[in-house]
Amino acid sequence: MHHPPMITAYLAGPDVFLPNAVAHAARKVAICAAYGIRGQPPLNEDLASLASMTSAEAGIAIFAKDLEMMEAADIIIANLTPFRGTSADSGTLVEIGWFLGRGRPIFGYSNTATLFQQRSVDYLRQMPDPLPDVTVEGFGLPDNLMIPGAVQAAGRPAMVLPEDGQDRPFDALDVFERCVAQAAKHLGLTS
Repeated sequence: MHHPPMITAYLAGPDVFLPNAVAHAARKVAICAAYGIRGQPPLNEDLASLASMTSAEAGIAIFAKDLEMMEAADIIIANLTPFRGTSADSGTLVEIGWFLGRGRPIFGYSNTATLFQQRSVDYLRQMPDPLPDVTVEGFGLPDNLMIPGAVQAAGRPAMVLPEDGQDRPFDALDVFERCVAQAAKHLGLTS
């Protein structure tokens, strides 16, 4: 019986900043494997030379390593849960742009059910707005229109959000698993 080559997914997101990042990544990799996907989290413990570098050198080394991982990946599964603001992690957004530019499939999820417009309004109640006369446009989307647009490009499924409309803790994995299942189905790995 011929088996198709395993799809490799770059597991993007600010999960690397979690205090239990390695264990969290292992759980995500196991979920991917259950759906026939080889998950590749961009952890940095494999870069032993980081300790001997300046902070800026270490940052560029991590970028180069992540870029190499992205080059080897077939798809990206991105954690687009808002991070340190109203929108997804900026580094993750660069990564989905990289995949978009190469025409590679993008799958994304957010553990936040609250739509972008409401998050922005809530944020602006707390912080001065540099453009106070500009309307906050949300378009009823889960994040800035460019983000769900990139995920849905080329007819791919929409960002996966909590089904019950309730926000999840940042490190919850139920929405991630639904996203992996959606990717596997879209790619023909499962029915």
